[in-house]
Amino acid sequence: MSALPTGSELDPKISVLKEYPRLVWDIGTAYDFFMSLEVLFHPDQFGLRPSWAAGVRSRLPAAERKLLEDIQSFLWVPMHWIYSLPAPKDASTALWALRQIPPAQRPLEMNNPHETPADVVEMLHRVVERRKWDNEDLDVIRALLVQHKKTDKIKDLPVYLDWLARPAEMGELFLSAMQNYYQEYFAEEEKRIAPVLQESLAQAQEMAERMPLPDLLAELSQGIHIDEPLLVSELILVPGYWNTPLIVYPNIGSGKLVYMFGARPADMSLVPGEPVPDALLRVLKALADPTRLRILNYLSQNALTPAQLSRKLRLRAPTVTHHLSVLRLAGLVHVILDASDEKSYTCRSEALKTAFDNLENYVKRGSTEDKEA
Repeated sequence: MSALPTGSELDPKISVLKEYPRLVWDIGTAYDFFMSLEVLFHPDQFGLRPSWAAGVRSRLPAAERKLLEDIQSFLWVPMHWIYSLPAPKDASTALWALRQIPPAQRPLEMNNPHETPADVVEMLHRVVERRKWDNEDLDVIRALLVQHKKTDKIKDLPVYLDWLARPAEMGELFLSAMQNYYQEYFAEEEKRIAPVLQESLAQAQEMAERMPLPDLLAELSQGIHIDEPLLVSELILVPGYWNTPLIVYPNIGSGKLVYMFGARPADMSLVPGEPVPDALLRVLKALADPTRLRILNYLSQNALTPAQLSRKLRLRAPTVTHHLSVLRLAGLVHVILDASDEKSYTCRSEALKTAFDNLENYVKRGSTEDKEA
């Protein structure tokens, strides 16, 4: 099962089984330490203002920023590695663990071998061992990525191979980039989000005691419904602030799947001090489009696939998919996945009511603050 950005919850594809897996709970700001970089380098996918994200990225030295940009689609969030960290699994723990890895081994240590096809991993190891690559290597890896439907990585492949051919340099620069990112930004962010993660974990554990697993996952994911539980023996539930409202679910091997669910409250934003919560903004922007309003109207009546919506709206499939992604990011639709991995959508009516309540509360809160001032 792939995860963001190559096969993310934006384009869900989850296998199903007949029995429920064992639930395991995990928590640590190290997950958000890496996830926040994914969001900062792909802000549009998460509803974050690109200008603000660029401002945070600019705090890093140019060479380190360039490295992270070059490798982000391949590095992504090393969930397999973060899960193996000792408690408390915070950013300091992650940086300490990174320093224990020899520089030349860091690049591939961060690459999740359970998410990257084995034949691709083998080719990447060859590049590291030989300290070089050629056009034949490039053609082979490209063909493998196409075969495994990882075509989104192809564009950045030559630059990534250039870095892998210099593994020690890459490993040292990566550690330096992560240390600087922590010092320049994430140290303060960690203090802000840690209590939220703890509270979200407690709430999720309480829900797990009274809900069947499919209902629990639908609630935590804000609208993803799976006909049957995941095809794993162990499901590791992790609260995440920066990925909200999306879910992240990479395979980390041995029948284990991490399920990182959104933990950011509706009245909080990714941007510290932002006067309007981003969840409210996403909803209002999603609703301020006649096509999306028509989609919600159709979905309030029946569950429909993107193809069915495309025919009803007389729009191209990619256009419909874009609108559905916006609605999903706003938490306004349920996504239903069946055993064949086909997606259908319905209107998430309860989210509309919540959004209107949040809007009313925000407006009234503003009026109260003005009176107090």
